[in-house]
Amino acid sequence: MLKQNKISGHKKLSRLSRSRGGDIAMILFLTIFTLIMEIPMVYAVSMSLKPSSELWKFPPTLLALNPTLKHYRDLFSLMSDTWVPMIRYIFNTLFITVVGTAGHIILASMAAYPLSKYSFPGSKAIFIIIRTSLMFSGAVLAIPNYLIINSLHLIDSYASLILPAWSTTLGLYLMKQFMDQMVPMSLLESADIDGASEWTKFSKLVMPLVKPATATLLILRVQGLWTTGATAYIYTEEKKTLSYALSQISTSGIARAGVGAAISIIMLVPPLLVFVISQSNVIETMSTSGIKE
Repeated sequence: MLKQNKISGHKKLSRLSRSRGGDIAMILFLTIFTLIMEIPMVYAVSMSLKPSSELWKFPPTLLALNPTLKHYRDLFSLMSDTWVPMIRYIFNTLFITVVGTAGHIILASMAAYPLSKYSFPGSKAIFIIIRTSLMFSGAVLAIPNYLIINSLHLIDSYASLILPAWSTTLGLYLMKQFMDQMVPMSLLESADIDGASEWTKFSKLVMPLVKPATATLLILRVQGLWTTGATAYIYTEEKKTLSYALSQISTSGIARAGVGAAISIIMLVPPLLVFVISQSNVIETMSTSGIKE
């Protein structure tokens, strides 16, 4: 009875502490902030729908006054005239993106598991090296990466893009830190008592708890691989990516400015869809997963 009174009293206090006016103000603030954040996206879509007469209008308008799909039709017409079928560029990009993303997530999670949950000679030194590597930008690593790939005779192959994607240390660092927080040792010790193997603990216990980190890596890798031009590693036209093919179309002067706007929207849509889907999974998983010690 006393416990029920405490619970009811706590509920009454929580109701009294909430302000309807504060909730409305917060909703209005978030709505306005969201609309401001959406302006660049709306403007990009509007640019791809504007006729040529409106592209250079000053002052520029946010929305297209006479929207048209002419730029998209021109883009598909140009794509159909390429001597390498456009479907080949799309296949190259999809293959590199899917294999590179899947391999990165698998290798990062498998390497992060022993670093997070087991202590072995050199584990701290390895993690320090991984953490230090995050300070170097891609531009600094471009030449060493090229020399390594060239020494492995992987230039002008899909592997020249897939293998560097697999070995990115950001995913390993993120998975290791997330496993430290979300996977308690007591859970693994209980699995040991039940006779579970290391693979069972990793696949059945650890990976379901680190879904937010997996979704984050999915977003980062898809975004990076989908938009890669890869001109430094791939020279054969049949192996080049969609981003390269579309960039060649858009770099033909101001006459194709509208086509360039349409290209930017097409390149933006797949990573955006992956982000929206993965973001919902991150929010849902973060609210339901994890066990505290």
